[in-house]
Amino acid sequence: MERQFAPAAARNGSPILAVLREELPARSTVLEVGSGSGQHAAIFAAALPGLRWLPSDPDPAARRSIRAWTAGLANVAPPLDLAALRDAPERWPGPLDAIVAINLLHISPWAVTLALLEGAGRALPPDGLLFLYGPFMQDGRHTSASNAAFDRLLRSYAAGCGVRDLDEVATVAGPAGLRLQRSVAMPANNLSVLFRRVP
Repeated sequence: MERQFAPAAARNGSPILAVLREELPARSTVLEVGSGSGQHAAIFAAALPGLRWLPSDPDPAARRSIRAWTAGLANVAPPLDLAALRDAPERWPGPLDAIVAINLLHISPWAVTLALLEGAGRALPPDGLLFLYGPFMQDGRHTSASNAAFDRLLRSYAAGCGVRDLDEVATVAGPAGLRLQRSVAMPANNLSVLFRRVP
């Protein structure tokens, strides 16, 4: 079956949408890095018809699923074969108003976080939005026992993966021209984290 289903995407789509409604201009172009199943693209594009949503994923199976989920949505572009670590920012589409990455940082090596921040710093206009979602440590500590257990599981599966410290992410975002605007507590001990491109 072409259409994949991620239970987490079904659960967190509405809470994430509520934050995006507050932050995105009614008419804007948004690149989603690591779109996965495509459920988020379908939810957000259907609810916000003024957006032009650019989904992307390096996995061909994920791109097929994205196409299946977003079929019939005129404001969703065909999914791009894009990977932050592999593709230089010059290859990213543009012009953009925002970049979204949901549940990406903790399932990929730290180098992917650095590449995403660098790419966002180059691709976004002044005051453009980088929206991150997922579990984060704060002040060097996990925010819940379940996140600590999840972090141990991630690190046992793949070297370099794991829950990131928000302070560390914000520190390395600075040289890329991004400033932390705010973070929003979300269900299941996750955060929505909003960076803005420094004018």
